[in-house]
This record gives sequence, structure tokens and C-alpha cells, in this order.
Amino acid sequence: MSVQVAVVTVSDRSSRGEREDISGPVLIEEVKARGAEVPFYEIVSDDPDDLGALLKRLADVDKADVILTTGGTGLAHRDNTPDVTLGLIDRVVPGFAEAMRTESIRITPHGMLSRAVSGARGETLIINMPGSPKAVKEMIAVVWPAVPHAVDLLHDRGLEDHTPKAH
Repeated sequence: MSVQVAVVTVSDRSSRGEREDISGPVLIEEVKARGAEVPFYEIVSDDPDDLGALLKRLADVDKADVILTTGGTGLAHRDNTPDVTLGLIDRVVPGFAEAMRTESIRITPHGMLSRAVSGARGETLIINMPGSPKAVKEMIAVVWPAVPHAVDLLHDRGLEDHTPKAH
């Protein structure tokens, strides 16, 4: 069963049509190349209410397995993506964001400025990704190897295959 991914670009300018969204399409291409399906792609402003409503719909109504956001994870005053995500998730799953920060810091010291978070809302995994196309390509390569297993665990699939055996 293919992983169903929602890609959400968080950008005031792109949502108003003032700037072409490049990161979202790059992320879609990268995810599809890894065998996932992307039935949902949205561009939303940095407004917390708009972003929160969209993430809730994608998780609770559309039942996306994974929501990958791109943008809004830095220190600018309109960078609300991590704060909104933290307010919506049931459980923090810090390893994805930690792995991205670790790899990003190897590439640039600006990686320390990322406030990206990751967590689960019901059976949906939400991962905040950076906003640049280059960084999206680099970071999806870091997190994707663990994503399908995380989705299986959130859906209680294949647990018998991953249970440690008694000695």
C-alpha cells in the first residue's frame, strides 16, 4: 500500500500569487520518486488560523498518511509553522526534526535556526521541512527512509514484524 502524502507550502507571497512556489513541486517530485502518492497539494499563507485549519482537514478529514510542510520554520515573525504544528499534534516525534537539523548543520550553520518539528495527529505524521528547494531535496533524503515504517506504526500495520523477540 502506497503512502498517501499531502504537501503544504506555507508562504504569504506564494499564497497571494506574488511568487511561484518552487519548494512544493520539488518536494512532490522527490516523494513520488520514492514510491509515494501525493493526492493533496496546497499553498497556504503563514496565517496560523489558515494553516491550522488546513492541517486539521488534511489529517482528520482527508486522512493523509503524512503531511509534509515546506516553509515557515525559521525565526521571522510570520514563521508560524512549528507553533501551529505543535498545537495540533497528539504526540511529538522529534527524531525527524532532529535528523534534519543534524544534517542541515553539516551543510550550513544556518541549520541551527530551524524550528521545524515533527509529530503525529491521530494516524497522520506531520513533518515540517525547510522552505528552500535545495534544502527540501536534502532533507527528504534524510527523513524518508523512516517514513513508511512510521506510517505503518501509526496505522497498527506490521507490528508483529517489528516486535523484539524474547531470547
